[in-house]
Amino acid sequence: MRVALLSTNDIAGGAAIVTLRLTHALRRAGVEATMVAARRSGDDPAVAAAGSGARFALASYAERLKIFMANGRDRASLFLTDIAQRGMPLHRHEAVRRADVVVVAWVNQGMLSLDELGRIAAEKPVVVVMHDMWWLTGICHHAGDCRRFRDGCGCCPQLNGKGGGDDLSARTWRRKKALYSNPGIHFVAVSSWLRDRCLSSPLLEGKEVEVIPNPFPVEEFTQGPFLSLEELGVPPLSGPGGIMAAMGAARLDDPIKCFPLAIEALNDLRRTSPEIDVHAIFFGSLRDPSLLDGLTVPYTWLGPVADPQVIRSIYHHATAVLSSSSYETLPTTLIEGQAAGCFPVSFDRGGQADIIEQGQTGYLAHYPDHRVLACGLALSHTLRCTEPGLPERLRASAARFDSPAVASRYLALFRRLLR
Repeated sequence: MRVALLSTNDIAGGAAIVTLRLTHALRRAGVEATMVAARRSGDDPAVAAAGSGARFALASYAERLKIFMANGRDRASLFLTDIAQRGMPLHRHEAVRRADVVVVAWVNQGMLSLDELGRIAAEKPVVVVMHDMWWLTGICHHAGDCRRFRDGCGCCPQLNGKGGGDDLSARTWRRKKALYSNPGIHFVAVSSWLRDRCLSSPLLEGKEVEVIPNPFPVEEFTQGPFLSLEELGVPPLSGPGGIMAAMGAARLDDPIKCFPLAIEALNDLRRTSPEIDVHAIFFGSLRDPSLLDGLTVPYTWLGPVADPQVIRSIYHHATAVLSSSSYETLPTTLIEGQAAGCFPVSFDRGGQADIIEQGQTGYLAHYPDHRVLACGLALSHTLRCTEPGLPERLRASAARFDSPAVASRYLALFRRLLR
């Protein structure tokens, strides 16, 4: 079986990383799998360039310009939406032409147009893996509290209401509706939460949406070698029984990550439980490092981290992994931390419920109450002290996300579609 997996990036961003993991897992299962990426930053032989970098850049800039003009020339919201009007001629790519099945991951910002997707789906089965809400809305990746996608979009908040009821979001919504009538397009949601959102979208009415989680190399987070705290540049806790809380993201102060709420939660923990020794480890970029000035607990900010060994070592030394996001489809950091024996603490808006059994394999706080998030961190400390088997229970819970298990589910889907 030959499978082509399409992704805008090869290693930049969570969707790209899990798509590359799926590519390798399928290869280990005997599939001739190739990842096709528009931005090829690494040198993995399993990844093929999608085509001309100049052509991709032209399509990307053209799309941004159209959105920029439609949103009233607002740069702040420029990358919160995508319209998929321009893209690369991927139906001509050798890996796509030879493939029995094409997997479409995160392909926005000028890689794949809706028209091009229709061309590919007319020739062979296409599996669209939904990493966010973009496929069930007009143009936004996260609808937040907006429900306009249930009625065809229009008056889009991401476009600052410019364009009225028949704006760019409504027109893109109708293009998607027409495309989805193609019987060759099939949908996979990476979490039950996202599948439930699909049920409320008329775009996917009558479409079967299967839930298959993202693949994770669970064993890599349980086996060394690991870097020491000294090598990481992180000071040790003053004694046993404290909390080493890790939080990571591509960009920590991305608005959806709600980083100020994480800071407030850690400060609340310091106020309510001063006897607990706490240290926070942050990894990821920060456009505004001054946000850390308000943190009252000791911390180490490692900046952007791309080295897998460093990431595994962070979780190896951490006791809790923290997420304060307003929405997450299936939070990568929570599963990675859980696989390393860290207690996940998160808000409850998104796919976290697929990962966490409340109070047993993590803690879910009602968004946006940072005080309850602090309670979850305190619980991680209590359980560590009273339940020696907690790390093993957390690792066992993460096993269902292991790459071979996820790859086998995709293989079953591919075989069913090819029949």
